[in-house]
Amino acid sequence: MSEQAIYVDNLSKWNRLARCLWMLTYVVLFRYSPRVGFQWWRRWLLQRFGAKLAKGANVYPSVKVWAPWNLEMGAFACLAEGVDCYNVAPIYLGKYATVSQRSFLCSASHEVSLLEKPLIHAPIRIEEHAWVCAEAFVGPGVTMGEGAVLAARGVAVRDLEAWGIYGGNPAKYLKQRVIKEQN
Repeated sequence: MSEQAIYVDNLSKWNRLARCLWMLTYVVLFRYSPRVGFQWWRRWLLQRFGAKLAKGANVYPSVKVWAPWNLEMGAFACLAEGVDCYNVAPIYLGKYATVSQRSFLCSASHEVSLLEKPLIHAPIRIEEHAWVCAEAFVGPGVTMGEGAVLAARGVAVRDLEAWGIYGGNPAKYLKQRVIKEQN
């Protein structure tokens, strides 16, 4: 295998141009917006680039969003400080879903069985009330069912069932999530 393979990226020129415009906007207007009191500003910027954000959806200023047009967030969903949202394919967060600090939502990878390593991608769904804990990784094509929890630094490469708590690398089922009544 002495021939050198050439990397293949099938994303459109429009996509590349839009990402350039978004990155300029991100660096100049989004990234350094004050954390408190400017959620409306970040939401407005993301929506100008095609993000679908329901009432109360919150994106912190240090969140990296690769393609706002591939982001959908339900009411009061949250992307916390330092989250990397690599959304080559769509990423959906249901109502009240939380992605905690420095987690990585990765909707793309490369086909390793080909020397050209073409980009491959699949959507991520984080359903209502699901929680991705700090520094966890969610891979391409993963669906986290309603109320599912991925523990801190857990790695989800397969779907996580509703109301289950998962942890480890790769994430394994630990126990059922039980919600207690508040007084």
